[in-house]
Amino acid sequence: MKTMDSTKLQRKGRKKRWTKDDTELSLLAAPTVVWYLLFAYLPMFGLIIAFKNFKIHGNFIKSVFSSQWVGLENFKFMFTSNEAAIVLRNTLGYNIIFISLGIILPVILAVAIENLHSKRMAKVYQTAMFMPYFLSWVVVAAVVWGFLSYDKGIVNSALSQMGKDPVNWYMSPQYWPPFLIFMNLWKGLGYGMVLYLAAVVGIDPSYYEAAVIDGATKWQQTRYITLPMIKTVIIIMFILNVGHIFYSDFGLFYQVPRDSNSLFNVTYTLDIMVYKSLKSSTVGMASAAAFFQSVMGCLTTLAANAVVKHIDPDSAMI
Repeated sequence: MKTMDSTKLQRKGRKKRWTKDDTELSLLAAPTVVWYLLFAYLPMFGLIIAFKNFKIHGNFIKSVFSSQWVGLENFKFMFTSNEAAIVLRNTLGYNIIFISLGIILPVILAVAIENLHSKRMAKVYQTAMFMPYFLSWVVVAAVVWGFLSYDKGIVNSALSQMGKDPVNWYMSPQYWPPFLIFMNLWKGLGYGMVLYLAAVVGIDPSYYEAAVIDGATKWQQTRYITLPMIKTVIIIMFILNVGHIFYSDFGLFYQVPRDSNSLFNVTYTLDIMVYKSLKSSTVGMASAAAFFQSVMGCLTTLAANAVVKHIDPDSAMI
């Protein structure tokens, strides 16, 4: 016993040597570490602008320190403005719908494509749904303009041929909430579907073989095998998406509606507010809004993780 104890103490007392593997792994990680330092941590110094009346006085560093300190005035102005309620309503409302449909529909499509008998057609459908993800919102906005333009749009031309009056789509806010939801799904559905499809494909086929022997139908296989096996992936994606609930897709809400003032009540979100604040030189308020987004994103992520951990500890991220 004494010999074993002394051997353990000797092992604990030995200093770990730096090996060749440590050097290789450190070199492999170095570019990522440098990227995060330069583009994630170093810019955090600029958060001080949210608490100042930022004015340009020479270079950036000098301007930051020489600008007047205003405390929480930028945040106060952001929340007491007439636009605050509209901004928060649109940002949260759209994102709740995007998160819900962005999980349900991709999972359904992933399961459906995996159950197709023709693998060639499954790849065709997968590619066709994934392609819109690579399109820029600028390109999409131009295509949408070609369809919805008042005098030259394809939709109004078709309405005229049917004897109906053309619609000024960019001045009719009632049509845009469902249209923006559709555009978001059209562009992002394929990407989400591929993520869940990768999880579905990774399920051991022996589970399904045993289920078939027991007489399970396709629906029963999906309910009792597929969904439980990809539950962790679904929950992780849910937590990550909840962390972006105070963010909005700038291209979707600015480029596609072409910044129409008539659509203000249904397209004005926090990201559009930040952009327009920068255009009007109120950099402090824009920084305050962005800082608010970051803090709330962190809090909502932790809250979603806490809820998941309370319900199912094994599925939580941390």
